[in-house]
Amino acid sequence: MNMKKYMGYADLVSMGNASFGFLSIIMVLNGYLAVAAQFMLVAVIFDSLDGWVARKTKRVDKFGFGENIDSLSDVISFGVAPGMLLYSACASFSIPYINIVVALLILLCGILRLARFNVIADSGEGSDENFVGLPIPSTALILGSFYLSGIFRADLALVIMVVVSVLMVSTISYPKFKGIKIVFAGSVLIIATLLPQHILAAVANIPAKLLFITTLIYLLAVPFMGLYAKLRRSGPNVR
Repeated sequence: MNMKKYMGYADLVSMGNASFGFLSIIMVLNGYLAVAAQFMLVAVIFDSLDGWVARKTKRVDKFGFGENIDSLSDVISFGVAPGMLLYSACASFSIPYINIVVALLILLCGILRLARFNVIADSGEGSDENFVGLPIPSTALILGSFYLSGIFRADLALVIMVVVSVLMVSTISYPKFKGIKIVFAGSVLIIATLLPQHILAAVANIPAKLLFITTLIYLLAVPFMGLYAKLRRSGPNVR
């Protein structure tokens, strides 16, 4: 029962994910919404690195401990934290309680998505190339970067996060981006959103805008490409 029997170095990285998710929630409660958004994005970096660390340390997780730590951390950082940020950022929206409903939708769909992911992984039916449904860190990437972009709008945020929630529990196949180079590039963009943007007004909010646009393209392009391919297959064969 000793904890050392179960834990690996990758789990420490996952704990970093959970820690920044928790700190994001604390920042929301204290009214520091921009800092909360930044902490959510930092949690994404830790979530991206835990798998890489596990591979580099040749971890054999025969008890499934790391899988559970990762999922529980994701619920905090990409379920509760985005829900809390959306709730506070859209508190003054004209439709009463809609912010609570959408925030709860993020959390519930995130839990369902993680549970399905674990079941698929345990059954051995998962793919190394694709996710089933939108991966849950997208909630933090989209909402966090949108809030920091300088173009945040409550009505648009609510609509986007409803779409994100539905796509998480969908059966749409999203490609996995693996490799330390991709993680490094994404991490640099996230870290750039943490830098003081008032240093040069001409580039204010640009990293957050780029991150938001990139994630939004990933979110929407995959379903549209799948629909286009399906229509082409079902259409008449014209020469």
